[in-house]
Amino acid sequence: MYPDKLHLIYQYPSMSYADLDQITAQHERVTFKKGDLLLREGQVSDCYYILEGGIVRSFVYDYDGNDISTNFFCADEIVIEVASIFHHIPTKENIICLTDCVLWRIKFDAFQDLFERIPALTEWGRAWFAHQLFLTKKRALDMITLSAIDRYQQLLDEKPQILQQAPLKHIATFLGITDTSLSRIRKELVGK
Repeated sequence: MYPDKLHLIYQYPSMSYADLDQITAQHERVTFKKGDLLLREGQVSDCYYILEGGIVRSFVYDYDGNDISTNFFCADEIVIEVASIFHHIPTKENIICLTDCVLWRIKFDAFQDLFERIPALTEWGRAWFAHQLFLTKKRALDMITLSAIDRYQQLLDEKPQILQQAPLKHIATFLGITDTSLSRIRKELVGK
């Protein structure tokens, strides 16, 4: 069933079924256990994943050595460290499985070959990157313009599974607040 999902993820108006079949054929189904690292700080990424099931988190260590969540990935999302894979530079992020995970991996060389051979994939890639840039900008602005409770509510609306399965300390750092503030916000929302 999931290769059909891959078709949906890569779907683009000018993409043919033959194109989609070529793309999905380059993906390999892999499984990881809770706590497994997909990418470690200092490594150069040579692949990306599409998450079939589970939750993945990316994080960095700040100047004081604190673990700060930078993103959470859920089913049907692309798990990637863009700067490392496309610029072939060591990553500053770590990407870890928060639960047991099933993913579909594609190596960079295979993707690059497909990217050069399938014009519709090039267009899909541009659209995907533009959307990611939009999401990055939105997150940066939300961290400045929204209150902590509004950021929490937004995460609850967009990715409720994160709030059900991720440790609260990871959620708090993602929201830019302390564990204590997160507990207060959760109690406040329950009381409403």
